[in-house]
Amino acid sequence: MNQITLPTPPRNGSPVPHLTSIHASTRRGEYGSHKYPGNCGGYLIRDLLQYFLPKRVLDPMTGSGTCRDVCRELGIEHFSGDIRFGFDCANSEHMKIVGKYDFVWIHPPYWRMKVYSDDPRDLSTAPTCIDFLARYWKVIWNCKEALTPGGHLAVLMGDYTDREAGYVPLTYYTKRLCFDAGLRQKCTEIIRLQHGNTSSKKSYRSSFIPGLHDTCLVVQKPIVSTSPTTNV
Repeated sequence: MNQITLPTPPRNGSPVPHLTSIHASTRRGEYGSHKYPGNCGGYLIRDLLQYFLPKRVLDPMTGSGTCRDVCRELGIEHFSGDIRFGFDCANSEHMKIVGKYDFVWIHPPYWRMKVYSDDPRDLSTAPTCIDFLARYWKVIWNCKEALTPGGHLAVLMGDYTDREAGYVPLTYYTKRLCFDAGLRQKCTEIIRLQHGNTSSKKSYRSSFIPGLHDTCLVVQKPIVSTSPTTNV
């Protein structure tokens, strides 16, 4: 197979000219912990923050602290919370306490692809996809409410094949929930290539088309607030 070369992007006035619809960094950087399951590297987060230039960043699913570490490096005011430490971003009262932000980053569990705890509030412990989406809706709505008008929410999500539910298009559901919450897509989806997956070192007897990417969706809160159109 020939080596793949990414297309050359057009020149423009972007403050981060290498940030395109494909994010293919092979390094994760010294952000967070590579030992934390399902963790992503910090370069995508750093590129987004340097592009949108927020003054305050909310990281309500901090995991191993990747976004937190990027914010510290860039000198951006931020708040990091996690269900493991008692902060539940699906709880509107918890989210109201932290105040308002002009950028929110979330990297939710891909339902139960990786189960992170036995806490019933944890998205990865949802017994069905419907239960997952109902709780996911609350997270997205609360993130929208935490944004200042014109602020941005970036969501990194991937699809996966569940043994019981079959193929689960979580990136599609993410977009639908964001739109239903009154958020507007700000730019192209960013395809993040997943270098260093633990599954890449495994062998499977079954036949399938491996997924080697996840998708970052960036949406914006309108200046004029809107009401939700649905509730899963």
